Amino acid sequence: MLAAETQSHALGTASGGALPLENGEVLHSREFLFRYERMSRVKKAELIEGVVFMGSPVSVHHARPDGIIHAWLATYASRHPGTEALANVTVILDSENTLQPDSLLRRLPAHGGLSRVNAEDYLTGPPELVVEVAGTSASIDLRDKRRAYCRNGVLEYLVWVVSEARFEWGCLIDEAYRLLEPDAQGVLHSRVFPGLRLPVAAALAGDAATVLAALT
Repeated sequence: MLAAETQSHALGTASGGALPLENGEVLHSREFLFRYERMSRVKKAELIEGVVFMGSPVSVHHARPDGIIHAWLATYASRHPGTEALANVTVILDSENTLQPDSLLRRLPAHGGLSRVNAEDYLTGPPELVVEVAGTSASIDLRDKRRAYCRNGVLEYLVWVVSEARFEWGCLIDEAYRLLEPDAQGVLHSRVFPGLRLPVAAALAGDAATVLAALT
């Protein structure tokens, strides 16, 4: 444990509480979680490449596409035993990255998945697919988070860039994300999860029924 981390941990313990998280702090994942767990009013905070990022209020502009993604992954998981869809779960990747992605889809350990639920009920290790709905956070999602997910072996990373009405769906190949391209019908296909299909135009239009109907 770093000296600064040890000191801040000791101060929090001695005072009977914990120092509040603040944007831009540099922390270890253990100290980040220790303090985050004691901030009951905070709904979203992340440690990205060792730096604390505090979530901003969620607008309808973000919530609508977020809801489509949650329904899309949950529907897929309900049809494919051995997979699990989770929303806004804390994922501990390494000592500098404790993230809270908008959605993810993982294989369960008995079916070859690499992620596990630890004793504190957090996810550890890389899920197979992470999805972020990027509004004001687009620069972070497309740079720092992508780098962290890639380095830690997340096989697919999908970003819905809401402000630009587009998707970036990367598949991990040779230690880098290679963007998937839609087929002739404008549908993106996962290479990791058979039948996980995303009709781009329907998703951008908010047509959840068509998005769900595309799943097999």
